[in-house]
Amino acid sequence: MQRKPDWIRVKAPVGQKVSELKKALRANSLHTVCEEATCPNLSECFSKGTATFMIMGDICTRRCPFCDVAHGRPKPLDALEPGNLAQTINDMKLRYVVITSVDRDDLRDGGAAHFVSSTTCRHSKPQQQHQIHPLRDS
Repeated sequence: MQRKPDWIRVKAPVGQKVSELKKALRANSLHTVCEEATCPNLSECFSKGTATFMIMGDICTRRCPFCDVAHGRPKPLDALEPGNLAQTINDMKLRYVVITSVDRDDLRDGGAAHFVSSTTCRHSKPQQQHQIHPLRDS
């Protein structure tokens, strides 16, 4: 019987870096795609200093069949989220950061203004790499 290659084996989300990042996320009311979409690579990314943050809440207004993010009626935007996001990214010394969001069809601008204010963290540390992924209408 053939063995699975090492890269296919999923590692359980353990380790100090993973625990610290999860604790910081809870303390700052932040969400990651990694957790909300139940990504099997969460521990690998978190332990290497990589995180994909999901802003504007953890409930999407759409129900895409391929996505595991919760859907329904989202809570109001958290005005403290942009600052909490920047602080968490800096505190955790993340090397690679991706910022995306749930869809917010309930907001007049779709959350564009909140998205812009949440991406100011990318100017704080030039050694960090950031990717910004605003959602597009489909």
